[in-house]
Amino acid sequence: MSTFLAPAGRYAPSPSGDLHFGNLRTAVLAWLFARQTGRHFYLRVEDIDSERSSAESAQRQIADLEALGLDFDPPVLYQHERGTAYAQALDQLDTYECYCTRRDIREAASAPHAQPGMYPGTCRDLTEKQRALRRSELAAQGRLPAIRLRAHATEWTVQDYYRGEFTGPVDDVILKRGGRTDQAQAGDWAYNLAVVVDDGYQGVDQVVRGDDLLASAPAQAYLADQLGLVQPIYIHVPLVVGPEGRRLAKRDGAVTLRELLAEQTAGEVVADIAGSLGYAGVSSVAELLERFDPSLLSHDPWMWTHH
Repeated sequence: MSTFLAPAGRYAPSPSGDLHFGNLRTAVLAWLFARQTGRHFYLRVEDIDSERSSAESAQRQIADLEALGLDFDPPVLYQHERGTAYAQALDQLDTYECYCTRRDIREAASAPHAQPGMYPGTCRDLTEKQRALRRSELAAQGRLPAIRLRAHATEWTVQDYYRGEFTGPVDDVILKRGGRTDQAQAGDWAYNLAVVVDDGYQGVDQVVRGDDLLASAPAQAYLADQLGLVQPIYIHVPLVVGPEGRRLAKRDGAVTLRELLAEQTAGEVVADIAGSLGYAGVSSVAELLERFDPSLLSHDPWMWTHH
């Protein structure tokens, strides 16, 4: 049974490193949108990728967000503990095994008439005999097949706060990743399934995230529909970019909060975030909450110029 109260917003970082200025800006925006609309606000630790995630990184991220003054409604949700819920969701969906390697998919995607970034359906309509053969070939290599959604729609429409109706393609997304038979674990669950199941579980009906994820929203909303869950309203916000116009990253210098705090106070970092949103002179998230007008947020990427 869920312990969460709807409606809600959330911030859901992957604990694979310290949060940088762009991550922090998006977190502040997610908090502002949730709190201004009277929603609960949850922190979710998206740590299903066991190879990249660490408990230490998760704790550092939580501490960084709190240092900026952000508050979260309890409890914090950890995806690595949610394997049973993902398995139950998987049982509700129309799925099939996929035996393709990354190379198989790359080669199929480069074929004439292939849709860029879309799974071409290589394993969708295999016969049982073909499946048995591919399954045995994988088993001999000590590998498990991936599990894909058998989508019954080619596109889906979502509602985005800034873009209105947005219609995008839907394909047979991976729900559970393949892997070695001796290494199968909760970390094999795929992001697309986990994020939808957890949003439903937490009563999240408002999703604020970077606009580089807009293209994935239709497939996730379709998956929510197939699971009988409420489709959230999306708010895709502009990214922070480095001097070369690419998404902010370590290559752009001292960009994490830990690095910034070597030269600034947390209040000064908040002031920089507020300034990037158009509110110069604001140095606390409480004051920013009072002044924030979402209709005035620039739709353009914000250029990182800190030295």
